[in-house]
Amino acid sequence: MTLVPPNPPVLSVRDLRVAFGHNEAVHGLSFDIHRGETLALVGESGSGKSATALSILRLIEREGGRIVGGSIRLAGDCLTDITRLCASELRALRGDRVAMVFQEPMTSLNPVMTIGAQICETLTLHRGLRGAAAREAARAALERVKVPDPAQRLDQYPHELSGGLRQRVMIAMALSCEPEVLIADEPTTALDVTTQAEILRLIASLQREMGMAVLFITHDLGVVSQIADRVVVMKDGEKIEEGHTADLFANPRADYTKELMAASPRLGEGAPEPLADPEPVLQVRGLTTTYGGGLFSMGRVKPAVRDVSITLGRGETLGLVGESGCGKSTLARSIMRLVEPTAGQITLLDTRIDGLSRAALKAHRAHIQMVFQDPYASLNPRMSIRDVVTEPAFLHGMVAAADRRAMAIELLERVALPRDAVDLYPHQFSGGQRQRICIARALSVRPQIIVADEAVSALDVSNARRITDLMADIQKRDGVSMLFISHDIAVVERVSHRIAVMLNGRIVETGPTDRVLNDPQHPYTQVLLSAVPRIDRIGAAKGKERARSLALV
Repeated sequence: MTLVPPNPPVLSVRDLRVAFGHNEAVHGLSFDIHRGETLALVGESGSGKSATALSILRLIEREGGRIVGGSIRLAGDCLTDITRLCASELRALRGDRVAMVFQEPMTSLNPVMTIGAQICETLTLHRGLRGAAAREAARAALERVKVPDPAQRLDQYPHELSGGLRQRVMIAMALSCEPEVLIADEPTTALDVTTQAEILRLIASLQREMGMAVLFITHDLGVVSQIADRVVVMKDGEKIEEGHTADLFANPRADYTKELMAASPRLGEGAPEPLADPEPVLQVRGLTTTYGGGLFSMGRVKPAVRDVSITLGRGETLGLVGESGCGKSTLARSIMRLVEPTAGQITLLDTRIDGLSRAALKAHRAHIQMVFQDPYASLNPRMSIRDVVTEPAFLHGMVAAADRRAMAIELLERVALPRDAVDLYPHQFSGGQRQRICIARALSVRPQIIVADEAVSALDVSNARRITDLMADIQKRDGVSMLFISHDIAVVERVSHRIAVMLNGRIVETGPTDRVLNDPQHPYTQVLLSAVPRIDRIGAAKGKERARSLALV
């Protein structure tokens, strides 16, 4: 007689191979997930973790990839090999037995359908519910994921919700049919730390309630330490290491795992010493920026930035932190005059720029440059790297057309990119390399100030550390001042001499980095710090729920 394990895998992946064209992206990957267990797939960009996740639901075919070998089996009365299902069988499987939550809910939700209609569509397809029954089930699904006023939200559209609420809606939709497996592909990467903590708690709570298996894809080891029972570390499409989370974090065997852990930002690593009375290069006084009040706004106005005052010294980095919607990016764009402030003063070097016309402002733009979150969206895909990085200098009359190539090569070398990159195009580079190109472009006009708005938020931990190290080197070499905006407080600690904390459009606390992080005065700062995922917590979690997943029979 064959002995049946008390809790056999609900999902088994064996020797999975995935290719894009002639290039294989996943090489013979194998792993199991049990009921009630969370398995984290961890690795840098290009490691194959998202290709693996998309392959499980055969969505990889929509991205131009294909499964070229191996099996993906889902447990049940008889094992189902997902790699062999036809189109109708896949439609029945997706969202029913296996569901997926993506990183960016705004691109996953239909912008012209209400939230209720989208959830009802899933319930009709998989549960046969229609009309009032489907609407009530949709309301209950939103209530389950703790969306406030769920009945009202049914009639709203995705753009009317915050990022955190949109992610809750995605989770509600994914769980509406109570799947056996939930695949979460970087579901918290774009969220601030407080919203991230709420989403992680929500997923863990729903998992306990429903007993489902969770495959969690991320590059954030702090998140892994909080949510995962086991970890699979991937690099270049291969499994490098696998183990229970506590054991792997306490004693990583593979050099690559050790490198990932070393690159992961941790609170308490130390901050740069505050500068002694630096000369001000940027002074903002009483800045207010208001949205609304136009022809179709019916008189409603919304102050996004309220009476903000900050000073940035020469050679200093000021870190600006706060949750999504607090006004960080609006403040940055107001300083850059990309949006017009309603009130207040902006003094750049010795010149008031808040009242300048667009024509008069142009002469001062070279002094302050901006690096954005998404480097690919910031670069013209039709321009060569030579033209991309020298365009600001050319427009400001700082380089002749004949000298642009030489200038581009010099700029690329300053950001540690090879000379031959000068003739390539943005799509031929990785995310980290594209961000280096954006920094090179900003440096082309020899700015006094760089405003970095979530400049490393979209990068994996290794690339993020390389970019922040690069920016620190540039600052030491050139004396550039930086306004560094991020929701990742550990990254901000590593680069900032001082920190300003923003809430509801206001600065609620500011001071030297060590003081703010080690002795926060404002209750909101304390909440922010308590929400930061910490790798060093894993020791306390060791064995906390070690048998949780395997105990669910």
